[in-house]
Amino acid sequence: MPTTLITTPTFARHSALPWQILEENGAGPLRPCADAALPTAELLVHAAEADALIVGMDLITAEVLDAAPRLRVIAKHGVGVDTIDLAAAHARGIPVVCAPGSNSRAVAEYSFGLLLSAARSLTASHTAVAAGGWPKLFGPELHGKTLGIVGFGRIGRLLAGYAQAFGMRVLAHDPYVPDDDIRAHDAEPAALDDLLARADAVSLHTPPDPSGTPLLDSARLAAMRPGAILVNAARGGLVDERALAALLCSGHLGTAALDAFATEPLPADHPLREAPRTLLTSHMAACTPEANQAMGAMVAEDVVRVLAGEAPHHQAR
Repeated sequence: MPTTLITTPTFARHSALPWQILEENGAGPLRPCADAALPTAELLVHAAEADALIVGMDLITAEVLDAAPRLRVIAKHGVGVDTIDLAAAHARGIPVVCAPGSNSRAVAEYSFGLLLSAARSLTASHTAVAAGGWPKLFGPELHGKTLGIVGFGRIGRLLAGYAQAFGMRVLAHDPYVPDDDIRAHDAEPAALDDLLARADAVSLHTPPDPSGTPLLDSARLAAMRPGAILVNAARGGLVDERALAALLCSGHLGTAALDAFATEPLPADHPLREAPRTLLTSHMAACTPEANQAMGAMVAEDVVRVLAGEAPHHQAR
């Protein structure tokens, strides 16, 4: 009987449906998800017995694939597959599947929540009141401000709608989306540097560069409008985090609201921990019961399809 190695701790956390799909189709788990992903050394050992992998933020390298001679499919419990060596998987004839669209609304809502909280200092006020204070913290209204969205896929488009409902203007940058499609969502197409110079707030919704080079390096961060808000609920590698911390300390940038970091969990000595006007959360934008069920069911169904010799519905390219 084929076995499925599950390394992501959030698989089927809020629904039994994904488990049922696997078990009813004879693809039961080799290792049910625990409180944390497997360390690499342990992953290499368990992968040897797996016909399928369901992973979260684990790094699935050529070394892992070489340790898994039985492996027939890799499923990302989510959307972004940048932590999986697609070329190595394709070279070995192993399809990689994911769950496109399953967490789009969850991430878009969370991103707007980060923006609103950053603008009005909600967490700072809570922290002060809980400690016995009673501050009156001022922050800008979003109405009439300009939001720059970098990456105009499903999440970016949903976020644009939320921002427009608050009376915000929307600029959008996405080299893979035609300008007419952006205009159809009442947003203005913009080159990245133009967007950064004009936006009062910037929200990132794009995969990182495969080279590891931050999209927002120190020069681009410095080119943002004074007092601007930066929201990142996508990937940590998109931002030069040390440069961001320095610009927050200098007062050039207003606030950074981040849910994704280059290294996770965030190291104890990370400069953003000490930077002012930050809102830091634990890569949880997709953590809703609705998204959790949808992600789990979509990848479980594709795992079952591949193990049965069928083509998956949601293969990553």
